[in-house]
Amino acid sequence: MASPPELTVGRLLSSWQPDLPALLLVLLLGAFYGWGVLRLRRRGERWPVSRIAAFAVLGLGTLVVATMSALAVYDRVLFWPAAVQNIVLDLVAPLGLALGDPLRLAVRALPERAAGRAQRAMTGRLVRLLTFPLVSTALVLATELTVYFTPYFETALRHGWLHQLMYLHLLLAGCLFVVPVLTREETLPAWCTHPVRAALVFLDGIVDAVPGIVVMTHGTLIAGAWYLHHAPPWSPDVHHDQQLGGGAMVGIAELVALPFLLAILAQWARTERATTAALDRRLATELIPAAAPTEGQTESPDLVRPWWETENSEIARRIRQQ
Repeated sequence: MASPPELTVGRLLSSWQPDLPALLLVLLLGAFYGWGVLRLRRRGERWPVSRIAAFAVLGLGTLVVATMSALAVYDRVLFWPAAVQNIVLDLVAPLGLALGDPLRLAVRALPERAAGRAQRAMTGRLVRLLTFPLVSTALVLATELTVYFTPYFETALRHGWLHQLMYLHLLLAGCLFVVPVLTREETLPAWCTHPVRAALVFLDGIVDAVPGIVVMTHGTLIAGAWYLHHAPPWSPDVHHDQQLGGGAMVGIAELVALPFLLAILAQWARTERATTAALDRRLATELIPAAAPTEGQTESPDLVRPWWETENSEIARRIRQQ
């Protein structure tokens, strides 16, 4: 394998190489998403431009950067580009795809029968198990630790097909946690309200930093035999290279946690506004002023008591609590 030229800031921005499997995946995801948006528009329905931009730029764009930019050009001779590449596939790309809310788009765009099958698949036992918050968080952590502390990573560097499979593995592991938390489809248990989701995201941000800390402080070289053999003359010390990679993993994990948490808080605020608007509409239509009792007619408390004092619905209970 020929050694690439010394990595400079200019080459970091300008070095690219094609990756056919990754490009096919990007085109496939983009085609399905675009088809869903066009189908809604033909029916006269709108799909937020912000979601399209998040899916295309932060989601698909990040996939392209991770698999075809200088990170991919130099990942076989330096550890830190490979570490950045993997954490981007595991955390950043899933966040971008989830902000596009592809599950909600699929349910709205697909024909009725296909949409029903998709919803049943989202709530199936296996999917429920894999996307259960604590399970999906553990899967993300286990994936990162397995990549770096088993022969998985070094073997993937030797075999291109396994390298591609590792890309997909990292992306799917990240999506199992991020997509269900951000989608408007009810794919999580009922107790996963927005406050609970915000707490889970905060916890996930702490957990996601663990692999980077371990990599940065680990005394044994990760894929050491490979990187010692393929290190170019201009590369830094291999131990220092590994510390750079671990530090980059920690930094990216913590940076991703902030917009993830902000997205949850924004969803929470929108949900509260929608609930308040629904209550206002119901009050406007159902609250009828009680007529004054006529002469000789006794006032009946049941006739003048508002509905929220007599009903036992969730909305009525919330109004009574307020």
